[in-house]
Amino acid sequence: MTQPTHATQVDYLVIGGGVVGLSTAWNLARRGQHVLLLERFEAGHTRGASHGATRNMNNAYEESHYLDLYDEAFEAWQGLEERSGERLLTLCGLVSHGNPEAITRAHDALQARGAAVELLCADEAASRWPGMRFEGTGPANRDAGRIHAATALEVFAAEAREFGADIRFGHQVTRITPSDEGATVTALDPHGEELTVVASGVIVAAGAWSQELLRGLVDLPPLRVTEEHPAHFQIRPTLVEPGAEDWWPSFNHFAPAATEPGRNNVYGMLTPGEGVKVGFHMVGDVVDPDARRFRASDLSRDALRSYVEEWFPGLDPDTAVEISCTYTNTADGRFVLDRVGAITVAAGFSGHGFKFAPAVGRVLADAAQGIAFPPEPFRLASH
Repeated sequence: MTQPTHATQVDYLVIGGGVVGLSTAWNLARRGQHVLLLERFEAGHTRGASHGATRNMNNAYEESHYLDLYDEAFEAWQGLEERSGERLLTLCGLVSHGNPEAITRAHDALQARGAAVELLCADEAASRWPGMRFEGTGPANRDAGRIHAATALEVFAAEAREFGADIRFGHQVTRITPSDEGATVTALDPHGEELTVVASGVIVAAGAWSQELLRGLVDLPPLRVTEEHPAHFQIRPTLVEPGAEDWWPSFNHFAPAATEPGRNNVYGMLTPGEGVKVGFHMVGDVVDPDARRFRASDLSRDALRSYVEEWFPGLDPDTAVEISCTYTNTADGRFVLDRVGAITVAAGFSGHGFKFAPAVGRVLADAAQGIAFPPEPFRLASH
């Protein structure tokens, strides 16, 4: 491959410094590869989908392809904790309730795998977690809880750098030009100067910007970018003893059948020092990621307040501190993980990808190196 003058040459270029891009850089670098990661914005920025202090470590799935990734990621998170000395997981448990069909399928799938899961009726669950109300019988999983997300980003970056990865923030990729031997990538550095990179392989994990960046290069399924607005609510000291916050589990409330209007799936977890995060899943307005409002509508705010008032006696519904993030959604919520020539793509995580990141990074590293294809349900032909 003919190299442009003054080009930087690497084995692999990762585009996107969210949790998936950082995990991929870490996975490649620890294999001895020369890795460069370029992220458009500053470290820890709030324009994408990876910011914030916590995420659910949620294994309430029925599909084996997700549960396989979960098991691998769970072990990898624990390994990263041991290596880094940082706390990345709090296994406060996960309780799910609501739609009985979804609950039964998830419970049966977990039980078949020998997961640490038990079924609790609504009264049993409310007795154990008095700050919440529950709908029907649901599974409680002990090997689940929350991820310390902001710390996780820092650990991935530090570990990748320790293995020799070059991670650069404030670099916006403007063009990817594939060739038979790799790809040439053009980017702008923080001063507006052009940078040219020649790589044997390019991994694109650009979140809400994936479709535009890969237009004409990879035939992605339709990706719908929405702006979502969960919020943190303060715990009522009159119902929950001060200092007892750590027992608060992560949670899912699965909506009944889609025929019941006005109901959506709900998720959340405790964020120490901020309150309990509660959010509707995948309900936000479609947005241009470069032209967001960073504010929910009054109607959406009222709906979330009403939900918290009805289902969380341990939370004050008038204390909402709103969060803004993007979801990049596929039609069925399945991720896109695949390789096309020199380009490996990770997209469409649909608001539930963070917990899988260590395993997804391994899958992408394998694909980029030609070691193995991603699992079939995530490949482009399956969408």
